[in-house]
Amino acid sequence: MISFIIGVVQPKVPVISIVGKSHSGKTTLVVKLVQELKSRGYRVATIKHSHHSFEIDREGKDSWLHTRAGADAVVVSSQTMTGVMRITPRELPLSEIVNTYLTDVDIVLAEGYKTLTLPKIEVLRSEISNTLICRDDQNLIAVVSDKAPEIRVPFFPIGDTVSALADFILERLKEPRSTRETH
Repeated sequence: MISFIIGVVQPKVPVISIVGKSHSGKTTLVVKLVQELKSRGYRVATIKHSHHSFEIDREGKDSWLHTRAGADAVVVSSQTMTGVMRITPRELPLSEIVNTYLTDVDIVLAEGYKTLTLPKIEVLRSEISNTLICRDDQNLIAVVSDKAPEIRVPFFPIGDTVSALADFILERLKEPRSTRETH
């Protein structure tokens, strides 16, 4: 069953958004969380949000030639991997991406999507900024930083965070969905 909140289709799989300013350590944290959650037996997907167009195909490859010829979708499949490239007239909503392509995982870690109504963990490095970008966001559930910010969400120090942060995320996922959405 698909749940609706304020007319928006919700993802069928739990999504946690990792947010922060450029070079704050978001990608490093996502990589470490993926490794930790995988080591515990969870099926994990990631989504990297970009404000720019991107190319995942290499010039001269068959799939690149198919795309350049005008194919609306190109699928590359092998014994161990499948990749789908689609031309889209607009940015797909995160819930559509999750509900179409990622229903067979236990959790999705999204890098970015700071404006969506998703549980967020913000990464903050004092050498980049002392200001949380999601300070007033009701969906901010934790902060990972090199110094404790003055805010009433759990704080995890950069460096020795991954196991404790994974525990926090997994404990949070045990809560009923309606409770998670209001925290």
